[in-house]
Amino acid sequence: MLPKNIIKRKDMLNCMLCKDAPCKVCPKFDPSMALRSIWFNNEDVASLRLPEGTPCMGCDAPCEKSCLRSEGLPIKALMTKLYEEVRPMAETDIPSDEDRLKCDLCGIPLENPFLLSSSVVASTYDMCARAFEAGWAGACFKTICNLDIHEASPRFSAIKGDNGTLQGFKNIEQLSDHSLAENMGIFRKLKQNYPSKFILASIMGQNEKEWGDLARICEENGADAIELNFSCPNMQEDGLGSDIGQVPELVERFTRAAKSGTKLPVLAKLTPNVAAMSPSAEAAIRGGADGIAAINTIKSIVDISPFTFVSAPAVKGKSAVGGYSGNAVKPIALRFISELGLHPDMKGKHISGMGGIETWRDGLEFILMGSGSLQVTTAVMQYGYRIIDDLKSGLNYYLAQMGIKSVKDIVGAGLDSVSDTTDVLERDTILFPKFDNDKCIGCGRCIISCNDGGHQAIRFENRIPKLDGSKCVGCHLCLLVCPQDAISPSRKRISR
Repeated sequence: MLPKNIIKRKDMLNCMLCKDAPCKVCPKFDPSMALRSIWFNNEDVASLRLPEGTPCMGCDAPCEKSCLRSEGLPIKALMTKLYEEVRPMAETDIPSDEDRLKCDLCGIPLENPFLLSSSVVASTYDMCARAFEAGWAGACFKTICNLDIHEASPRFSAIKGDNGTLQGFKNIEQLSDHSLAENMGIFRKLKQNYPSKFILASIMGQNEKEWGDLARICEENGADAIELNFSCPNMQEDGLGSDIGQVPELVERFTRAAKSGTKLPVLAKLTPNVAAMSPSAEAAIRGGADGIAAINTIKSIVDISPFTFVSAPAVKGKSAVGGYSGNAVKPIALRFISELGLHPDMKGKHISGMGGIETWRDGLEFILMGSGSLQVTTAVMQYGYRIIDDLKSGLNYYLAQMGIKSVKDIVGAGLDSVSDTTDVLERDTILFPKFDNDKCIGCGRCIISCNDGGHQAIRFENRIPKLDGSKCVGCHLCLLVCPQDAISPSRKRISR
């Protein structure tokens, strides 16, 4: 049985995940790596990487004294919890290899499912090389074009969580500002120095001939596959990017044009700025696409100033609708991936999924909805290429723990549970919440939410919540708002 995470991200909100973290002063192990693994939902692996014996016993915690936060972080307590509580629950040893992660994109081998997505994180030779050295299987290079690109400054904004992390991220960035010749030089150098790494060439043409020419030139210079950018929401010129992705006839026409210029596999990258992605996906397949990449960023407006009345990022008193990404868009991305995964025209076609992937668990959800490969940008922009360690080790450990021999064996395994309507749901029983009085501290948040947003089914008795089963409908709002995780679903369903 997979244990519920014992240590939560909120237990270490003060951690800044520093570069060359000062807490590495520990002579026994590197606590910064363990902290990072906790942050990225990989605590089992973190616990098993600790040295044998209670590693922090008798230690005066120099790691805590070196912390850059003035209020510090309870590193010793967290490491002790990893060793004493998490480690005994680990169900298997850390796998000795990563063979379970091997997969492919349209038949071309990938070391693992994780690729950089087309963006600033994959826009130079040095950046891609450092990512490859870190362990990424490949990169979808920032979109190549013949346009004269001039970027605005600033061009990023974000919605932040209580601890300052980026929950949602807005950009008004466009395509590669390098010349075609410069980008092809990068491709040749990457392929020469990293022959086993996957280069996915994102392209955008202005007409049919240009789509075909760009596809051909990328193939000639070492690309392994082509991705057609029908989805960028930030183009200055009309009729490009998401303007194409919203019109199935244009998707089909330009897919066919790109396919005419190359023998490589071609993915159509579609926009989420539509009610349904299927019409454009069907058009891409008719045009000869070998698969679909989704989603790109969602058109958005964020952070309107109460003083200037301008949204962010503000450029000399003006702003613009831009692309929204980050973990906040993951539910929307999964909805579109499942739509593609369930579509009969997608049988045998590759889906490269993206949109809010930050942890291995996020990636797993995309795989279960039908993604054969995964692309990441915003999490890398926030935390760096180093996140690949926990993406790979976490997913690899999960597969070993579940007895799954290959990640390819579970692509689409969750689709049978998905329906686009609620009429398939059983409605004759109630699953009541269960209160853990040992965890409950009597804050009453469950009662406030149930009274004002639910069904008035919880009461306070000496600061202890009590359930009124005659009123409870099993909506589980109380589970979601409890700050102590002191409420869980009961195991028994009650007939209405």
